[in-house]
Amino acid sequence: MKSSKKRNSAKKAQEKQKNILEILKGHGAKIYRDLDDGQFPKFSIPSRSVSNIVYDKELRQYILGNTASVRSSRNSSQLRSFTQLMWLAFFANRLSQEKKSSTLRDVYYSSQAFAIEFDDQSESDNIIVDLEAVLSKPREDFHIFPEERSSIFGDLNIEYTIPGYEGKTMNLSNHPDGYAIGPSLTTSELLDTSAEIVIAIEKGGLFTRFVEEQVDKKFKAIIINTGGQAPRSTRTLLKRIHDEMSLPVIVLTDGDVYGEHIAMVIKSGSANAAHLRELTVPDAKWVGVWATDIEKFKLPTIPMTESDIKRCHDLKNDPRYADGIWKKELEVFLRIKRKAELEAFSKYGLTNITDKYLPQKLELAKSL
Repeated sequence: MKSSKKRNSAKKAQEKQKNILEILKGHGAKIYRDLDDGQFPKFSIPSRSVSNIVYDKELRQYILGNTASVRSSRNSSQLRSFTQLMWLAFFANRLSQEKKSSTLRDVYYSSQAFAIEFDDQSESDNIIVDLEAVLSKPREDFHIFPEERSSIFGDLNIEYTIPGYEGKTMNLSNHPDGYAIGPSLTTSELLDTSAEIVIAIEKGGLFTRFVEEQVDKKFKAIIINTGGQAPRSTRTLLKRIHDEMSLPVIVLTDGDVYGEHIAMVIKSGSANAAHLRELTVPDAKWVGVWATDIEKFKLPTIPMTESDIKRCHDLKNDPRYADGIWKKELEVFLRIKRKAELEAFSKYGLTNITDKYLPQKLELAKSL
């Protein structure tokens, strides 16, 4: 059974790799055809403007509309960004063919070897997003990754697929600090697990506490430290574990408006990634810390800033926060104008959050 699953997973990974190469090859072939026909090559890029970002209730996430812009080598004002995009497609093809990985920072410096000019990394990062929009594929598919800053711990057996480590297996409960969620992990095959739930937690300190208190064993859980706003590699892995292992995902954040948004991004994505549809877990549940928890558990609090209050009002205009717990908690934040951190439960003892709060929330999650 396991070997059959591994063969199917390996085949799926190969098909995914072949697909991205075919898409890149297709765009390259179009540029050659334009040149052969005496035409100026161009790219059609889906618009990422606010007016073209719409919330799809069926998908339960933001997506791009039908508006697109043309970036043409004919237009002298667009020639620089056209060349940057064409080079990046070439570089992505090279990475994919050679099965090499690069970071966002690497791309910025690698461009200099080809005399491609970027003013700074933010400019090259933006071109990478353009290529994602053109291909409708996340940068991770063409082997460009951010720096790792989140981690995972729990009983999950994986098999590496990266060159040099193919076939090697690992159980993610083998290291007490957890394992960094990077390219080798997000591309690995997920073999089997005894876990029954995934707990994504915003704070690294609490992640360590959960490991120490053996939350993974007590609650049959895989624990993921999102490191604040979850990086896309982490969101990809969360989605894979949910979809491939059929595990529910719950999210624990600080009790503030930004924590609420961290949970929503895991659940339904962000406007910045509206051109991608493989980064969300629509069934994920945010279980706290809620504004109502601050009052219920009499937690130590910090006054909300003007920025916090403005953010609450901004989210109230977002259709994803129009009803249910999302709307209710925003309204309570605005009423009490206070916020609390996950660590505030330490007022009642270092293990209070794992001994009392977490069991209540896991039980409540069943009814959300």
